[in-house]
Amino acid sequence: MTRYIFITGGVVSSLGKGLGSAALGALLQARGYCVRLCKLDPYLNVDPGTMSPFQHGEVFVTDDGAETDLDLGHYERFTGVPAKATDNTTTGRIYTSVLQKERKGEYLGATIQVIPHITNEIQDFIREKEGTADFVLCEIGGTVGDIESLPFLEAIRQFGNEVGRKRAIFIHVTLLPYIPAAGELKTKPTQHSVKELMSYGIRPQILLCRADRPIEEDERNKIALFCNIDQKKVIPALDVSSIYEVPITYHDEGLDHQVMDSFGIKDISNLDLSTWHNIVKNIKEPESEVTIAIIGKYTNLADSYKSLNEALIHGGIANKVKVKLKFIEAEIFEKEALSDHLEGVNGILVPGGFGDRGVEGKIKAAQYAREKKIPYFGICYGMQMAVIEAARNLCGIDGAGSSEFKKCRVPVIGIMTEWTKGDKKELRKKDENLGGTMRLGAYPAKLKEGSKVAGIYNSLEISERHRHRYEVNINYIEQLERSGLKFSGMSPDGRLPEIIEYVDHPWFIGVQFHPELKSKPFDPHPLFVSFISAAIEQERLV
Repeated sequence: MTRYIFITGGVVSSLGKGLGSAALGALLQARGYCVRLCKLDPYLNVDPGTMSPFQHGEVFVTDDGAETDLDLGHYERFTGVPAKATDNTTTGRIYTSVLQKERKGEYLGATIQVIPHITNEIQDFIREKEGTADFVLCEIGGTVGDIESLPFLEAIRQFGNEVGRKRAIFIHVTLLPYIPAAGELKTKPTQHSVKELMSYGIRPQILLCRADRPIEEDERNKIALFCNIDQKKVIPALDVSSIYEVPITYHDEGLDHQVMDSFGIKDISNLDLSTWHNIVKNIKEPESEVTIAIIGKYTNLADSYKSLNEALIHGGIANKVKVKLKFIEAEIFEKEALSDHLEGVNGILVPGGFGDRGVEGKIKAAQYAREKKIPYFGICYGMQMAVIEAARNLCGIDGAGSSEFKKCRVPVIGIMTEWTKGDKKELRKKDENLGGTMRLGAYPAKLKEGSKVAGIYNSLEISERHRHRYEVNINYIEQLERSGLKFSGMSPDGRLPEIIEYVDHPWFIGVQFHPELKSKPFDPHPLFVSFISAAIEQERLV
């Protein structure tokens, strides 16, 4: 029997519903349960694939090729359960599905309405998880009171009534702001948020109260009284120095115990959180420190590179070092000297991106890393910039660039029109829709025996997640390899370059895929472990 936990948020956005859901999932796993996490997003986009990182943060890609909300990255990193396309939906996708059914005549001439057709479609999305796990945790995006969230709240209200209290509970995440002039935390926003939620027919069984300082017992009693909830189920969710402390602190505050109690499950589990304690210990007690420069174009919003930031931290955990991230806008290098910003860094990473803004700065960063023998990690776009740099400066190909650039005379990087996924050929036209038309999801690659990456992976065959529209033009591979740039990983059919490296460089690797999407604190990605290890060596040489 599958039990359902619905997580809503109130007062303000960015309270950490996704992180809280992921941490609770980890706690239930530690109790021996099988979990699955999913998210309902109220925005009208079909998926976040065409949204600016400044608007929505990173796009998290699943093995099966879905572009999803970044919270699914939290779910994977905390539970290790691979996310699927069916774990994320949006208002846009729900309405698209309903309207397609209406056009096919599946509603037998009925007038299509939000209730019951849209709410039924949302419930169908939730019901698909039945039998797939002991607990399904379903996060509702947005903030209670937002008009776009109403169909989702109505849907989960109906669903909760249908399956009953023994199979569905509601957790509400709220904020207790501290007012310095009054010298106290204020409970009124939480009271109003719960009142708003109850006006939709949803009474939360548990409150997760975000605060930047301890919540006194009197304040918890006040919240319990005015929100009509058991005082033990008012759970403090205090700020912590590392997100990987959250499962530990939530357990210490009794969250998992209260979830068991709400479902009427006898709490006899012998919980083992030693893995999380070890992770936090390595973060808080590092043996040394390295600085990694991230040369990007969305550096003003940390969530734009959320999985990347975490993967670097995971590499630090594995090497028992603190990883300091130095974000630098690529466009700066088009006006200022690189040495002014890169002096003293132990590694340079150029992440993925789209468009030609800042490309010359990224190309200069790749050149600087190559010439100064600084560890370089190019991911997706970062690999392509390294190839262009080699074409220009080692092969002497004047005007080398990408067909993605507005001005490009020699496209050593070109748009993909054909590739293979499994036994199916995928085709793309240059002028078709942008959304969902890239090379998306997990694809295999073969590594060259004796290459650096083969040693890092300890394998000659790998599978990694992709999200890109352009590829290295294989017509230039022979010329590039004569210059010293080696293509050490290719698609199984040998048509698509996957990995580049320099043999005579301490650590210079570019990958067409996104390894950060598969890294976890308890299972760091080998490329990030090796990159941070190389950064440690570079730091020792300085």
